[in-house]
Amino acid sequence: MTAVRVLIVDDHVEMARLVADHFGELGWDCQVVDGGAAAIAALGAALPDLVVTDLRMAGVDGLDVLAAARAADAELPVIVMTAFGGIDSAIEAMRRGAWHYVTKPVRLDELRLHAERALDERRLRREMRALRAAAPRDGLDAMIGRGAAMQAVYRLIERVAPSPAPVLVRGESGTGKELVARAIHQRGARRDRAFVAVNCTALPEGLLESELFGHARGAFTGATAPRAGLFVEASGGTLFLDEIGDMAPQLQARLLRVVQLGEVRPVGSDESRQVDVRIIAATHQDLEARVKDGGFRSDLYFRLNVVPITIPPLRERVEDIPLLVDSFVARACERNPHSPARRFTPALVAALARRPWPGNVRELENLVERLVVMAATAEVGVEDLALAAPAAAEPAAAVTAPASPAASPDAFVVARARMSSLRELEDEYIAWVLARCDGNKTRAAEILGVDVSTIHRRLRRDG
Repeated sequence: MTAVRVLIVDDHVEMARLVADHFGELGWDCQVVDGGAAAIAALGAALPDLVVTDLRMAGVDGLDVLAAARAADAELPVIVMTAFGGIDSAIEAMRRGAWHYVTKPVRLDELRLHAERALDERRLRREMRALRAAAPRDGLDAMIGRGAAMQAVYRLIERVAPSPAPVLVRGESGTGKELVARAIHQRGARRDRAFVAVNCTALPEGLLESELFGHARGAFTGATAPRAGLFVEASGGTLFLDEIGDMAPQLQARLLRVVQLGEVRPVGSDESRQVDVRIIAATHQDLEARVKDGGFRSDLYFRLNVVPITIPPLRERVEDIPLLVDSFVARACERNPHSPARRFTPALVAALARRPWPGNVRELENLVERLVVMAATAEVGVEDLALAAPAAAEPAAAVTAPASPAASPDAFVVARARMSSLRELEDEYIAWVLARCDGNKTRAAEILGVDVSTIHRRLRRDG
């Protein structure tokens, strides 16, 4: 195993050697240099895994070393050391991409902790890139998370996948319940057959019934041809029923019959048809409470809840946020080739990790894409978050109003805020995002955090 290589820079060379001795106890290979110029020369000769540099040095200072390190490798972690009076400069170093800073006199155990975390994050980013290059972007391979909570989910997926038993996936909106369902399907014996997904809240009751169970010709007005339905379409494979807790009681009774007997009867038909379908259901609701209040059938609940899998909310796995951000930035850059954005600063990632994320992974992904779309430079920082989503840049307690398109202005909207009405600002911002999505209203709605119908209403109103 290759030893960690650390470049330690301080014009007080005794301090640098003290740090080197401490890191040497970990088996790390440390190179000590006595100034910024020597550090930049060392970076040109060979890149280390980590740079620890004093901030204030004569001639070439720590900010110059930081700039040289980031020019050589944008992901090379740099930790700066500064006297207490230089904290403002240390914060400026963070803004420019330093991983962290420590104050002098340096506590070696604190410095070691930051160094280990920086190296761990760099290693995980590299592993994520390797995984993205080697693995298809679906199923378990598309799920991101190395923390204990997600590892438990992965183990459950692997255990339940070979079985035909029904699975109930539980979790808040935006946690990735469909990804879990797809992973179960692709790890099981039905992987070569159809995976069919339907959202039980997306269709009116009558249309959902026809969609699921099919209908005979003439069963209702407009039924000019028979339809097999999604159960038949998924036969031999998997049917994913998202938001099952919102299903109407009449449909629950029909679904129970399919689960119990393995047969479906199309709407308007007297004939039943056998199907072989694995059912994976998902919900964000408290189904036990729904059973108690009569909103959900207890017999169906017990049939579906054979194997429960609960996905943790993002606020309970913040250790995964750097990996998620790294992946979402790469995807957003691919979808938005016009954007100059290439990376988020460590300070921005840290700011994102402090948010409560009520919308979970979906909310994080949408905000990352918004930042990429609105970026003006290759490196996106905390100041860009303040422009793209002021509510997200403030502490959670300060957010008292629901998000709206007007709550996410870009720089030109801020500049005009004093001379425009709220409605005008909203319209300008929607138009600005639409232009950067090449008129794609669905993508624009995702970035803005609104329903696509909102954009359609505004466009109709304005002609």
